[in-house]
Amino acid sequence: MPELPPVLADHVAGHLAAARGMAALLPAVEATADLLIETFTRGGTLYTMGNGGSAADAQHLTGELIGHYKRDRRPLPTVTLTTDATVMTCIANDYAYEDVFARQVQALARPGDVVAAFTTSGNSPNVVNALETAQVNGAVTVLFGGGDGGKAAQHADHLLLAPSSETPRIQEIHTLMLHMISDKVDAWAAA
Repeated sequence: MPELPPVLADHVAGHLAAARGMAALLPAVEATADLLIETFTRGGTLYTMGNGGSAADAQHLTGELIGHYKRDRRPLPTVTLTTDATVMTCIANDYAYEDVFARQVQALARPGDVVAAFTTSGNSPNVVNALETAQVNGAVTVLFGGGDGGKAAQHADHLLLAPSSETPRIQEIHTLMLHMISDKVDAWAAA
C-alpha cells in the first residue's frame, strides 16, 4: 500500500481499530438479527430513525429490508420515520423538533414491533424521546450508538455500540452492523 498523507492514514488506522473492536459486538449483532426475524415472523414492523448521517443509516437499513440485501425474497415491513417531510415538519412546527420521532412512534409502534434508533452521540432529544415512547408503547428498542450510548442507552433494550467515540468511525461500524443484520435476515426471508 502506498504511503498515505497523515490525515488519510489516521482515518484508515481509526477504521481498522474500530473494526477489530467489532468482535465483542458479534453476539449483540446476531441477537438483533434474530430479534428482527422473530418480529417479522409474528407480523411485527421495524421502525427506524436518526438525524443527519444517522437518518441515512436508518434509511439504508429500511432499504435493505424492504428491497433486498443479496437475495430475491419477499419485502419485510420496515418504516423510516425521517422520510415523511410533511409529518416531520408538521410535528416540528406544531409541537417541537424534539417530538418529531416520539409522536410518530406513539401513533404507530405497538407491542410486537421494534423501534431502532441510529445516533452517534446518543444524546439527541428527539431520539431519546422516541425510544422512551417506544418502550411505553410496548415495542422493543434497539440503539445503534457509539461510546457509552449517551442518554438513549437508558431506553434501549438492545445496545449496538460501536467501539469508538468518533462520529465517522461510529457511522462506519453502523454500516457494517446493518449489513451483517441484513445478511442474516435476508437469508431467513429467502429460505
